[in-house]
Amino acid sequence: MFKLIDKIPLLPLTIAAVFMMLAPFVPEPHLLEKIRMLSNGELTKPIDIFDLFWHSLFVTILLIRLARLKKAENAE
Repeated sequence: MFKLIDKIPLLPLTIAAVFMMLAPFVPEPHLLEKIRMLSNGELTKPIDIFDLFWHSLFVTILLIRLARLKKAENAE
């Protein structure tokens, strides 16, 4: 699975991550709303949990990709 993540180009992944973090732009980004719901203990509906997962997926992949890139640079 990590080999697949390592093949993803950084620029498109970064653009997708930023877009998903901020979508929808109005009235407020879903990721911010879902994190607020999670911190308040209100994240109980399956659709809200899926929304949190979906809007944070590309960010998580980007963080994994960057961590693996840094690890590879340190190994050299």
